[in-house]
Amino acid sequence: MQKMNRGILTAISSIAIAQGLKILTYKRLTGEWDVKQVATTGGMPSSHSAGVSALATYIATNKGSRHTETALATIFGVIVMYDAQGIRRHTGEIAHLVNDLEDNFAAISGDFPSFEFVEREKELNELLGHQPVEVLGGAILGAILGYISAKNENK
Repeated sequence: MQKMNRGILTAISSIAIAQGLKILTYKRLTGEWDVKQVATTGGMPSSHSAGVSALATYIATNKGSRHTETALATIFGVIVMYDAQGIRRHTGEIAHLVNDLEDNFAAISGDFPSFEFVEREKELNELLGHQPVEVLGGAILGAILGYISAKNENK
């Protein structure tokens, strides 16, 4: 039986560890335990960043920084991390504004009986992206885990 690709296993494990750590960081922020945090997008640390950083570090440690695979993983990682803290975060901020706007419409519609406004049952998800520090936290976590995985593979 063939073993799973160590780079893939390293990246997936880093994602899982980062997602698990979100429970602890949520507890520290709010004082409440919430195991649902393991399935959320956004939050500290970024699992996207952890996964791509772990893969790039794993490859760089095994192949060297000048190898094409390292370049591909690094550029892919930079794009993913930029997207996580840029576009996805802004999408979450827009969702927050839309939810607030809907709440305001609901409040106003009570004052005007002829104004027909049907409120949605579920609000838009606002926690889609990451703050830069969350991306950095995930990248550092991933780099550490990628390095450890590469060094332990050779033993």
